[in-house]
Amino acid sequence: MRLGLIGLGRIGAFHATTLSSLDQVESLVVYDAAPALVAQTVERLGAGAADSPEVLLRSGVDGVVIAAATNAHPELILAALEAGLPTFCEKPVASDPHASEEILRRAASSGVQVQIGYPRRFDAAFAAAREAVADGSLGWLHTVRSTTLDPAPPPDGYVRASGGIFRDCSVHDFDAVRFVTGQEVVEVYATGSNQGAAIFAECDDVDTAATVLTLESGALAVVSNSRYNARGYDVRLEVHGSKDSVAAGLEERWPIRSTEPGVSFPGGTAHAFFMDRFADAFRAELDAFTEVVSGSRTSPCTVADAVEVGWIAEAADLSRRQHRPVRMDEVRAKPSAP
Repeated sequence: MRLGLIGLGRIGAFHATTLSSLDQVESLVVYDAAPALVAQTVERLGAGAADSPEVLLRSGVDGVVIAAATNAHPELILAALEAGLPTFCEKPVASDPHASEEILRRAASSGVQVQIGYPRRFDAAFAAAREAVADGSLGWLHTVRSTTLDPAPPPDGYVRASGGIFRDCSVHDFDAVRFVTGQEVVEVYATGSNQGAAIFAECDDVDTAATVLTLESGALAVVSNSRYNARGYDVRLEVHGSKDSVAAGLEERWPIRSTEPGVSFPGGTAHAFFMDRFADAFRAELDAFTEVVSGSRTSPCTVADAVEVGWIAEAADLSRRQHRPVRMDEVRAKPSAP
C-alpha cells in the first residue's frame, strides 16, 4: 500500500522510519512545512514528496498518518475524511474537547476509519494486563496505579503549546487506565506542584502531578506524573484485584534503584525516552493501522476513545485549579472557553 505522512518533526521522523520498514507499505509520500525536513526524509528513506497537504491527499495514497502540530490536527483530519482516506493521527484530536466532539461527529457520519495514537495499547505487557482483567483472574479491582515520569522537561516552546501536563502527558495514563480496566472514569481529583523550571508556573502548569480517578465500579486509579525523573523514562501500570495483582513495566530497564540489601534488580540500562521504551509498541501501532487501511480491522483506538481521555484531562485541570473533586458529567456540561 501507499501511505502519506504529514509532519516530520521528532515523532513524524520516527514514524517515517517505522512505516518505511513495514512489509505492507510499498511507498511513502511525505509533507512538512519545513522543506529541509522533507528533503532529509526523501534522501534518507527514498520517500516521495508533496508540496502541500492537499497535494499529498490527492496523490493516490491509501491512507494518511498525521504527525503535525496539535493545532493542525482538526483541519487535517477533516481533510482526510473529505478525501475518504483512513487516517492515523497523533493525540490529541484537538486542543479543545468541544472541538474534538465535532471531529467525532464528522468522523462518525463519514464512515471513514480514524485511529488515534495511544501506543501503550500496543505494548505487550499492557495488553497482558488488560487480558488478566478481562478473564477475571484478578477478581474485582480495587486499585490501579499508572505512572509516567519524564527524564527531563521538554523545551519551553513545547511547554507553552502543550496545554499542560494533564492534556499532554497524563492522557496516556488516563487512556491506559480505561483500556486495561475496561471501565469509565466518573470522578477526578488532581493536584500538582512546581519545584523546577519557572516556565511551568508562567504557563499556569505544573511539573509534577497526582490524579485520583474513581472508576464506575468504585475502583481507584492513582496516576503519577513528573517532568523530572533524572534516572530515566519511567512508565508503569499496576492492577490490584481481590484475587491477584499484575504490573507492566517492572523489567530490567525500569529506571529505579532498589535500596533493599542484596537486591540488584533492576540491573539493566534505564530507558532514556519514550521512543526506546515503546519502540515495539509504536511499530505494532502503525502495523495495526495498515490493517485498518486494508479494511481487515476497525480502528483499535477511536476518536471516541481520545475524546473521552480529553474530558478526563479537562476534569483534572479544573480539579487542580479549584482544589476539589470534579465529576465527569460536570466538566462535559461546561461550555467551551470563548
